[in-house]
Amino acid sequence: MTESDIQGTPGSALSGSQPDLSVTGRTQHHRLRDQGRTDRADLRAVLSAGFIAHLGVIVDGAPMVVPTSYGFDEDHLYLHGSVASRSLQTEPAAQACVTITLVDGLVLARSVFEHAVNYRSAMIYGVPRLVTDPDEKLRGLRSLSEHLAPGQWDYARQPSRKELAATSLLALALDEASVKIRTGPPDDADSPDAALGLWAGELPLISVWGQPLPDPALPPGIAVPPHITTQAGTPVFES
Repeated sequence: MTESDIQGTPGSALSGSQPDLSVTGRTQHHRLRDQGRTDRADLRAVLSAGFIAHLGVIVDGAPMVVPTSYGFDEDHLYLHGSVASRSLQTEPAAQACVTITLVDGLVLARSVFEHAVNYRSAMIYGVPRLVTDPDEKLRGLRSLSEHLAPGQWDYARQPSRKELAATSLLALALDEASVKIRTGPPDDADSPDAALGLWAGELPLISVWGQPLPDPALPPGIAVPPHITTQAGTPVFES
């Protein structure tokens, strides 16, 4: 495999026109349907903006939800799967659910009942596949690395064959997914509670990358690479 075979920005292949998300018994929006989205571009936006996924699987007969980093391309979500891979070895057809959630702020209403959270979320269902093909594993790991720290894959030493063999990577098709998004102020401006004279509105939640902290073991003269200094001070979650 050449270097060009694994180049490309994570999710960049998703820019083309694709069909809407299919509605299934698991992805149909039953509550707060106005917050539901069926445009595949909304799924792409949540995946691009998010940082950590939660992978729900059955391990040794009991449910387990594992926080993990992820990457993605046009067709698949890629996740580190050291724990989940154990369940795939015993139950290769076992279903899983992955969630990505971004909290954008609190919605503070005039009544406690109307309080809410502005958020973006995606739920992806399917049967995870343990990635064994070396080329796909490299592409998947690169998408994961570049999603977290763009530019780091090319800067750092890339995985050796031994390291690749010791790394478990899961692929989950993006065929069955549900997206919900809430934005905006409280919904009680036209209710009787508006006459209470209470403040109401939104309290945004903003997370920002801090300044790089060098490894104490670094010898003098090694500068922070440009792709890291560029990331410092920027929002963690894209808006």
